[in-house]
Amino acid sequence: MATEIKAPTFPESVAEGSVAAWHKKPGDSVERDELIVEIETDKVVLEVVAPEAGTLSEVLAEEGDTVASEQVLGRIGKGAAKGGEQAVEQKVNAKAEQKSDVKPAGGGKQHEVKAPTFPESIQEGTVATWHKQVGEAVKRDEVLADIETDKVVLEVVAPADGSLAEIKAEEGSQVESEALLALFTEGAGGAATAADEPPAASADDGAGDEKVGDKILAPAARKLVAEHDLDVSRIEGTGKGGRILKEDVQKAVKEGSAKKAAKPASAPKQAAAAPAVEGERPEKRVPMSRLRQTIAKRLVQAQQTAAMLTTYNEVDMGAVMDLRAQYKDTFLKAHDTKLGFMGFFVKAASEALKRFPDVNASIDGTDIVYHGYQDIGVAVSTDRGLVVPVLRDTDSMKIADVEKGIVDFGKRARDGKLGIDEMQGGTFTITNGGIFGSLMSTPILNPPQTAILGMHKIQERPMAVNGKVEIRPMMYLALSYDHRMIDGKDAVQFLVTLKELLEDPARLLLDV
Repeated sequence: MATEIKAPTFPESVAEGSVAAWHKKPGDSVERDELIVEIETDKVVLEVVAPEAGTLSEVLAEEGDTVASEQVLGRIGKGAAKGGEQAVEQKVNAKAEQKSDVKPAGGGKQHEVKAPTFPESIQEGTVATWHKQVGEAVKRDEVLADIETDKVVLEVVAPADGSLAEIKAEEGSQVESEALLALFTEGAGGAATAADEPPAASADDGAGDEKVGDKILAPAARKLVAEHDLDVSRIEGTGKGGRILKEDVQKAVKEGSAKKAAKPASAPKQAAAAPAVEGERPEKRVPMSRLRQTIAKRLVQAQQTAAMLTTYNEVDMGAVMDLRAQYKDTFLKAHDTKLGFMGFFVKAASEALKRFPDVNASIDGTDIVYHGYQDIGVAVSTDRGLVVPVLRDTDSMKIADVEKGIVDFGKRARDGKLGIDEMQGGTFTITNGGIFGSLMSTPILNPPQTAILGMHKIQERPMAVNGKVEIRPMMYLALSYDHRMIDGKDAVQFLVTLKELLEDPARLLLDV
């Protein structure tokens, strides 16, 4: 009896998908859990794997076809084509033999170190850093490696006291959920393991090596050399046959002995031969991080799919600044956190969102979803890119809770410790370019949200107040919105309401 291959169950916000690519064709043998087809939605690419081993007997949805959640895509028949079952059996036996060949260091129990189970919205990650090397002694729950996904950095910890016996996924390699990263051996590890056994195949087998001049670089070392723009000829290799290992590059970076600052004696001659170009003109090419790739894709997608428009206004920050100056010391003592501006903006936005539900809504296909709560995302800048953790039920939060939450988000975002659930499900977003000195900008929507507020630098400007010119601390506000959902009138009135609440903070307390 044939087994049906079905599309995944799509999230509520995804109405349909399209068949992006079939990785097997009718007649091909497949193994259980082997990737067969990819379904592309408006948010993610979903992988469909074989529910059991057999032969792909029928394709019911061709590439490019639009499919619904749990729709039948094809069928798998019993048996394997072209000796598939035998090949599967041989592969399993080969893996078993390979596993049995690995000798546990010090006779300890051996574990498989696997990547974490990724959430449904994450398909794969990149091995960012190995914090431990083969043979190096580690303690239980000590961090072995970092896996960088398109949203967060996930830590992989040691399952017990012991050492790494073999690294299966080098830095920079792509891994899927629960992929095998390394083999780990319980016990002392360290010098005894290294002395008794030859280096692990993945650490010194020469696969992926690159020759630069008379030097040979291991893959991980090559990546570090490119990142730090080092002169390879100045690095001493300690690997087999003088191979430059990752540790050699790390040592050179720490000592600063391999920088390309100093040129050989022939450098002046080069300058004389080409006087039009003086000095060095270095370039560095590094792979775009997965987070940056995802940010780029989402921003372009937002501009292409939404009818985005931006309206501006300005707010006199004098009242908020006076209130902050008056109570900042008392606030700090009472709540053990500083009183910033973001707390006022989050509370003012929460109130304005209640009055203008269209701005707090989202578009799901051809449906409009009105949210009876306010979950406001606050954009946080990190070295890896922009992330947007979400404050939940901001209408019921106190300003102190908002400030504490933002400080916590900022710290954990920079450390890569934010959870996936903390960055999903917002109904509105606030981004503050003013901390970098931005006077005015046009923020881009954060789909499926229909509006985003941009804060900017507070700058003193001459303003007409009651018929007189006064110097006032002013801030430009920008509201970008999806015109498919929000009319211009509502967008303008939302921003005016925000302005009124901030210029008279008592309104936030009196709910007027």
